[in-house]
Amino acid sequence: MRPVRGKASPTAAWEIERPARATALPGVDMAGFRIRGDSSVQLRAIPHPAVTVAVEFGDRPLDIDGAAGPIRSDSLVAGLSFSVFQIHAEAIECVQIRLSPLVAYPVLGLPLGELGASVIALDDLWGRDTPRLRERLHHARTWPERFALVDTELLTRLHAGRVTDPEVAWAWHQIVASHGRARVSDLAARAGWSRQRMWSRFGSQLGLTPKRAGMLVRFDQAVHRLVQGHAPAQVAAECGYADQSHLHHDVRAFTGAPPTAAASEPWLAADAAAWPAQGGSA
Repeated sequence: MRPVRGKASPTAAWEIERPARATALPGVDMAGFRIRGDSSVQLRAIPHPAVTVAVEFGDRPLDIDGAAGPIRSDSLVAGLSFSVFQIHAEAIECVQIRLSPLVAYPVLGLPLGELGASVIALDDLWGRDTPRLRERLHHARTWPERFALVDTELLTRLHAGRVTDPEVAWAWHQIVASHGRARVSDLAARAGWSRQRMWSRFGSQLGLTPKRAGMLVRFDQAVHRLVQGHAPAQVAAECGYADQSHLHHDVRAFTGAPPTAAASEPWLAADAAAWPAQGGSA
């Protein structure tokens, strides 16, 4: 594996590593990040249609400014419905994991509805196992060793019996496959559920409503096209927005910035290298 380098800021360079093969657990992807720099690195985490887990194994904890207040931790978990939050660190060495919401519940041991829009320390879910994992990652000599350690940890943490309803899982797959354009009423009818039941079960198990899930998936596709240099008018038409102002509204809702500013976010610009199997999106 070769590091993939890109500019995160004028004072920091990203080194991104990918596993040589897919993880053992379906619905899981991961990447290794090393961001060097003599001054503080500041990144804005942008919402994405996957549960984000980051485990820092260097010697400098992350300072996280989330909606619920500041957190100082060596690890974090962010569900599907988090708002943009700031990450501050002098340097970063971490493994970032993206969990499909369908596998996040059995791996994390927490229904995503309980996580809600919060960003929390992984220690709050895994207790002492988190510093143990960090120590192993720190002493591992290569990225393949680190990825294997994370893979093993995730597999051992599967909680038997904690599964997503098949109807909810099917609805999520339909939303992703349609790039966020599936209608909730149609999904409920095809699943044999009432709209209210679909709304309730989907929200409790995945942490956001089906409508919000569709918005998130569509936004993710659109914002990565903006990052690639496509014009906002073209992106709005191709991604199913009513018009360019509709796209502008959704991008601002998820990033707090207009499309032109969101397109230059380092968190998004690194996705093509960090998550190539997803094409930089869901």
